Amino acid sequence: MKIKLNTPFVYAMLLLLSGCTFLSGETAPADKGDAAMVAALAERLASGTAEGLLFFSTPERRVAFKSIDQLYPTRTIEASATPLVLDENPMDLSGLTYTVDDKTFTLADFVAMPSAMGLIVVKDGDIVFEHYGAGNDQSTRWISFSVTKSVTSMLLGAALVDGYIESVDEPVSHYLPRLRGTPYEDATIENVLHMASGVAWNEDYADPESDVANAGGANGLELVRYLAQLSRESEPGKTFNYNTGETNLVGEILRAAIGNNATVYLAHKIWQPFGMESDATWLLGGPAGGETGGCCISATLRDYARIGLFAMNNGKLADGTQVLPADWMARSTRPSEGYENYGYLWWLYDQGSYAALGIFEQQIYVDPAAQLVIAAHGNAPTATGSDYGKHIEAVTQAIRKAL
Repeated sequence: MKIKLNTPFVYAMLLLLSGCTFLSGETAPADKGDAAMVAALAERLASGTAEGLLFFSTPERRVAFKSIDQLYPTRTIEASATPLVLDENPMDLSGLTYTVDDKTFTLADFVAMPSAMGLIVVKDGDIVFEHYGAGNDQSTRWISFSVTKSVTSMLLGAALVDGYIESVDEPVSHYLPRLRGTPYEDATIENVLHMASGVAWNEDYADPESDVANAGGANGLELVRYLAQLSRESEPGKTFNYNTGETNLVGEILRAAIGNNATVYLAHKIWQPFGMESDATWLLGGPAGGETGGCCISATLRDYARIGLFAMNNGKLADGTQVLPADWMARSTRPSEGYENYGYLWWLYDQGSYAALGIFEQQIYVDPAAQLVIAAHGNAPTATGSDYGKHIEAVTQAIRKAL
């Protein structure tokens, strides 16, 4: 019999992390200001009358996505005292076009879409294009969803340099002893980074008895206990199986290895030394709890882009300090045995390009060969599978070809 974790916070977290499409809730009155809407959403969440972020209407999400720290417990990632300067060197992209469903669109068409909350293009270290949707600007902190997975992956690389982790070939049970004697005992850190542990997991969002329904938002001891009672279905490393719980497990491994919270580690290893300009926040598994390794850093669009620049620079600071192993990003963006389009929690594209992607169309797209980063804040109508998703993918590739 499977353990079922139905605490209110776990359920709310499931709604944050799941990638399915839900019907929207009642739309808030148009004349409400942002602050009033946030207050109303917070009251509904506290009273249990709001089921979670994915059930909010599109206008509500437009406010909630930039107000996560007012709705859920978070920890602050403090900004750098010496931000990395991104010079503005605008390029004329007015002639850029792209095609979706046999129709031609311009870049102006794209940024006019209500879902396009922010788009930035950084070429050779300069901002060549930047645009924000109504109500957002350079200071807007926006939720990243699964973009965070790729950041957690980089933090594991930092832990290797610092000696907290010896090798990704180590079994996860070395760091989480409660997983000894379970199907995870022989799964390595690399297997989990590839989402190929071989442990059975049902990610069917429509099935109320699925693993993602029971434990998709679990964290800490609850998560480890749930994963411990699952069964093995294949040899570790052989089969890719998208697994929400397992991405949170990466965060558990990180915190166990470093003996600290992930927010402080991120701030001291990457956020501050690389020069992130603004404070960010990281969603917690509960008040004073651990960070959700697979989700929900909220950051400005320019700092999204700086994350991409850090990855593109192979985890090296301006002074030459190697925060990540010199080959970490190469290893992270190498196709796994289980799935050619996935690495160490990064999605892989052609010619060495790769991306951190989150539901509702958050992204950090990196093309090292072109010295190009394209980052986006989004509020797509649905978590996945929207027409807007087709547009951002097409416009990203059009920009890449144009530059």
